[in-house]
Amino acid sequence: MTAADQTPIAFEHALNRLEEIVQRLERGDLPLEEGLAAFEEGITLSQACQARLDEADKRIEELTASSLEDSGSEA
Repeated sequence: MTAADQTPIAFEHALNRLEEIVQRLERGDLPLEEGLAAFEEGITLSQACQARLDEADKRIEELTASSLEDSGSEA
C-alpha cells in the first residue's frame, strides 16, 4: 500500500499480508533492498491494522455507552 493508494484495505487482507511479510522476513533470505521494502510495507500495514482496531474499539465504547444510557433512562 503506497501513499498514492488511498483506497482503504480490508482489515483481514491487511493482516494476512502482514503475516506473509513477517514470514518472509523471518526466513532471512531476502536481499537487503527487498527486505527493507517488505519491512516498510509491513510497518504501513501494521499502522493501518492498528487504526482499524482503534476505530472498532471506539465504536464499541460508543455503542456500549449508548446502550447503558438507553437502559438507564427506561429504569
